[in-house]
Amino acid sequence: MDAVEQKIIAAIDARRDMLLAFARDVGAHAEPGFFETRTAGMVADALRALGLAPETGLVRTGVRAALPGGGDGPCAAVIGELDGILCPSHPAANPENGVAHACGHNAQLTALLGAAAALCQPEVRATLAGSVQFLAVPAEEYVPIATRRALRAQGVEFCCGKSELLRLGAFDGVGLAVTTHVHMIPCGSDLLLGNVACTGFVSKTVAFRGKAAHAAAAPHAGVNALNAAALALSAIGLLRETFRECDTVRIHANIREGGTALNVVPDTVVLEAMVRAATLDALDSAAEKFDRACTHAAAALGARAEIATEQGYMPIRYTPACAALERAAAALPGVTAECAAPELRNMASTDVGDLSQVLPVVNFTHGGVSGALHGADFAVTDEEKAYLVPAKMMALTVYHLLRDGAAGARAVMEEFTPVFTRESYIQAVRRRN
Repeated sequence: MDAVEQKIIAAIDARRDMLLAFARDVGAHAEPGFFETRTAGMVADALRALGLAPETGLVRTGVRAALPGGGDGPCAAVIGELDGILCPSHPAANPENGVAHACGHNAQLTALLGAAAALCQPEVRATLAGSVQFLAVPAEEYVPIATRRALRAQGVEFCCGKSELLRLGAFDGVGLAVTTHVHMIPCGSDLLLGNVACTGFVSKTVAFRGKAAHAAAAPHAGVNALNAAALALSAIGLLRETFRECDTVRIHANIREGGTALNVVPDTVVLEAMVRAATLDALDSAAEKFDRACTHAAAALGARAEIATEQGYMPIRYTPACAALERAAAALPGVTAECAAPELRNMASTDVGDLSQVLPVVNFTHGGVSGALHGADFAVTDEEKAYLVPAKMMALTVYHLLRDGAAGARAVMEEFTPVFTRESYIQAVRRRN
């Protein structure tokens, strides 16, 4: 461990009580995406206390603070997520909204603040050849469709936090991002270094339109929209054999509206679904098959299907651990770490996937928790590993990326091939909506 690594660890240990209090407070007051007003205020206040000048109100609630570097190296964005997940049964759910931090986003924000505290130390800052941007982003969790439509009327076009920030140019000038999350797949080590591949998804809302009639006296005069939805679900199930295993396609659906009175042939049934896949091409193909199944199942019974597609998240491409991550983990005594492997796959999705299609993302996941993500039994079981170790990892990783003329960051950027520019990314999202 070198002298700067020691200063980073000491700076975070010195703020242990503050960081744990912050993590607990945010964890007890979770807020939904784009409405994280209290949480954003706490992040901004904490950054100001470190001598930074945070910009607030990015896409409603986002917070950003810049730490200039001492050279011509790239900008590293340290990212934390502001929102919680709707989980009213969680024991720590916010009684005002039913939202809980059952995905560990309060741990990310704690890591962001701990990293900021360490990197702002003059002796540490002097070693950084590039700049750092501390960015607390809104709405990583999926925003409900009704809320999306209301937000669009207020000018939020892409209803995922990082996606909208990309659209608005908030990542212009950023060379690479540093992210973390609680473990999203089973892992026996304290840290998993690198980006495990994740699926992407699109959201579908299908309104099956039939014709109402008396269900007993004149069923022949009606067209049963519920039957059309049931036939569509059967057709979607029969598509399963057409999906390649390597594409990890998942389609899950529920019926939001299923008719009115029992003695009336249902004339409108609304189905919501998510279509997931490992690559953009597989996602587009599966979505096309889904649409075709709904359209033709409805037509077979004399009904029609009105399909609306909503933006989901793009897949995360597997990225091996970089040298900076490995050096950061090696500086933490007593902390175990392993590297992500190409065969690992997370079937869930995140808007970090969108970011990873445009710029390199240096990621690690961490332990200290138990239970199921998004579940009522999700809990922090070890505050050191859930809150303080990630803070140290964030700061140490940035240090190793930006030291020595930012050689580590430059190597990561040189190895990265973007799928999209910001402009082509915007076009791709709009094309899929």
